[in-house]
Amino acid sequence: MMSDTGTYVSLDVKAVSDTGEFEGYASTYAVDQGNDAVLPGAFAKSLATRPAGRIKMLRDHDPRQLIGQWTDAKEDDRGLWVKGRLLLDVAAAKEAYVLLKAGALDGLSIGFRSIRDRWDSAKKVRFLEEVDLREISLTAFPMNESAAVQAVKNEEFAQRVVAAINRAHARIRAA
Repeated sequence: MMSDTGTYVSLDVKAVSDTGEFEGYASTYAVDQGNDAVLPGAFAKSLATRPAGRIKMLRDHDPRQLIGQWTDAKEDDRGLWVKGRLLLDVAAAKEAYVLLKAGALDGLSIGFRSIRDRWDSAKKVRFLEEVDLREISLTAFPMNESAAVQAVKNEEFAQRVVAAINRAHARIRAA
């Protein structure tokens, strides 16, 4: 954004939002530590029959730790992008929120059932062509190390920063 003086101001206002919303990649098209590689399109049928709101958000794949809701999920050229919201009235979700805000918890991991796959014995990799996506977990140690929470913009914080800049700018012009 260019100011009246011709200088550019750059603000990075990314963080887990105050409402517990965040986004990231639950899976990428890379070989994971278990020698699985999800192929583009593998989630298509599953997402058509089980939209984001029906995919469970868990902590560490533990069905006893239901911590939030996924609000969006789609495949793109990098992998499975998701957006979700922690339910901050749930104790485990509050804990996850604190860890996310601190950057201590940042991994995502998928819980799925393979529908169609093929084994490449030369590469020693299982290529997942179609999967039934059951849940996506926040976890410290994802099998796919590139599956991670990406920070989301905190609109309320951004609005406060812009208002503060505008007040400061007005004071400088008035002086």
